Amino acid sequence: MNSRILLALTPLLFTSVAHAVDCGNATDQATMNQCAAQQNKDADKALNALYQQITARLKANPDSKKLLVGAQRAWVAFRDAECKFSSAGVEGGSVYPLIYNNCVTELTKARVETFKTYLKCQEGDLSCPVPGA
Repeated sequence: MNSRILLALTPLLFTSVAHAVDCGNATDQATMNQCAAQQNKDADKALNALYQQITARLKANPDSKKLLVGAQRAWVAFRDAECKFSSAGVEGGSVYPLIYNNCVTELTKARVETFKTYLKCQEGDLSCPVPGA
């Protein structure tokens, strides 16, 4: 019985793969929202990878690592609050996910650039919180 259900659902699994979303040509709100969510996810993935690199460099300095963790938590709270505020005018509407996710993505990309700068610190640069590699 279970194999029959699986066989019946198999075409549905392949259908979703075959109809990949074309974000460059998105014309309906649902697709634009989906694309914005994916861009947000991609930016967050990049941010997390850089965060891991920075924390690895700070492993010998637990005080600095603790400061980074606090700063990152505060930044996430700011980002989320800022984007909730900036998209408040469309809250409850079908465009809300697009506006909110675009805001989160842009702020996350800016944080990514900050983290990239931290990872380029030169040895002896006292103005940089992350030691050089």
